[in-house]
Formats: sequence, C-alpha cells, structure tokens
Amino acid sequence: MPAKILDGRKIAAEVKSELTEQIAELAQRGVTPGLATVLVGQDAPSQAYVRMKHRDAQELGLVSAERELPEQTTQQELEAVIDELNADSAVHAILVQLPLPAHLDEQQVLLRIAPAKDADGLHPVNLGLLALNVNGPIETPLPCTPVGAIELLLRHDIELTGKHVVVVGRGVTVGRALGLLLTRRALNATVTLTHTGTVDLPGHLAQADIVIAAAGVAHMIRPEQIKPGAAVLDVGVSRERDEATGKPRLLGDVDPAVAEVAGWVSPNPGGVGPMTRALLMRNVVQAAQRSLA
Repeated sequence: MPAKILDGRKIAAEVKSELTEQIAELAQRGVTPGLATVLVGQDAPSQAYVRMKHRDAQELGLVSAERELPEQTTQQELEAVIDELNADSAVHAILVQLPLPAHLDEQQVLLRIAPAKDADGLHPVNLGLLALNVNGPIETPLPCTPVGAIELLLRHDIELTGKHVVVVGRGVTVGRALGLLLTRRALNATVTLTHTGTVDLPGHLAQADIVIAAAGVAHMIRPEQIKPGAAVLDVGVSRERDEATGKPRLLGDVDPAVAEVAGWVSPNPGGVGPMTRALLMRNVVQAAQRSLA
C-alpha cells in the first residue's frame, strides 16, 4: 500500500486555529503580538519567504512590520536597525531573513537580536538553554522547523518514545536542534545524526523507524534504503533547472518512490514547510505572552 501522507497544511491550520484563541486573550490584556522582519537586498526567494510570513501574521491579526534595506547596507547600519527593534516594546519577535549579502557577518547579526525576541529560535543563547534542559519545561523560543517536524509526527499519532530517528543533515537550522528536542525525556527517542560525509548512510537509514531528511541534496533518500513502514519526512530543498521550461524548480531530499515503501511520508512542498510558518507565528505569540510575565 502507498504511504499515508503527513499533511502539513492541515496540521498548520490546526496550530493557527489554536493561536487565534491565545491572540484574543492577549487582546483582552491590551497586547497585540508584533513581528518585525529585516530583509537586506533583493534576493527573490528571500523576498517571497518574507511576504509569506507577513501574510500569515496579517491573517492572524498580528502586528507586522517589514524593514527593507539596500544591498550595500553596512554591518553597523544593520545592527543599528536591530538595536532599534530590540528597544521597541511593540515588537515581540524579530526575524532577520537569511542569507545576508556576503559582506555582512550573519553570526554577529543574529547575536545582536535580543534572545527573548528571537523569532526563529536559533539564537545561540536559546539553543544553549535547550541543550541544557533535558527534563524541565521550556520557556525560551524554539527552532521552528525542528518543532514543526516533531508536531507533524505527533499530531498524526506517530509514537516517538523508544523510536530510532535518523536525521540526515547537520545544519543548525534543522539537524542539530532535532537531536536536542527528540532526546528530551518528554519524547525519549534515540537519535542518530548523519550527513553527507557519513560512512554507510544506507545502513543507518535501514535501521530507522523515522527518517528526517534535511541535507539539501536532491532525492538522496532512495526507496531501497528505507525500512518498510518507516515514517519519512522531507525537509530538504534544492533548486534545479527544469530542462523543458528552463525555469528553476524545487526538489526535496526524498525520492518520490520512497512512498512505495514507507508507512508515512511528508510531501515537499506541503509537509514540514507549512509547519515551519505556523510555528514561527506561535513563537511570536509566545514571545508576547512572556513579555507580560
């Protein structure tokens, strides 16, 4: 039988529905959650991503502010903008859209954001607090894509406790944070972190109950590598020129034929992507809630 679909659009709608209630409660206390984005330059995909984020915010009734800066913006000028947003009490979360132009220091820019206003949950302080916190409740922003992948599994009633999860990809955005989240006692999964340099990657994949692919290598996960019935999430994105149209097209890390072997698959697009956007909105709302504590 073909694999069941992990429907990210459906679950993201559920998350947003839950947020509307929380936003209404905040409104009763005189607070509207506010998201500010910072975009430097004219990178077309980045512009599209920012537009989607603002559309999500506006649909939920959040305050949405966009700062667009020219390509030649200096490090000092960009950090001054971030300082201004850090000091603005109406801004509860800040997102600097990556990648930045090559002359700017991304790490220093991200460090400049106040940890409490970290929309992406990727500030080193917040990742460090996550690494230290195995048992207790988490009161800091969490990385959107890893949490989105986990919620996509849990809300489809896929058990994680005691399962072997193989993560493919060692990037900070997805791969590294997944291990920190999945091995917390609340989930108790066992995680193997692999990457493009892993020896015998197929051998690791064959043992996995759950595969989360986030390496950015088109169709690298093949059906013959997957244990029958496993859940496979496709988070990776690659761009390839379509020979027929000459236009770029997006490809995931998972070969579509994997659906013939797996028990569950997430489509790409339509799987983890919508969850990332929904969890970003949740980070904004939670930041507003914490600002009242």
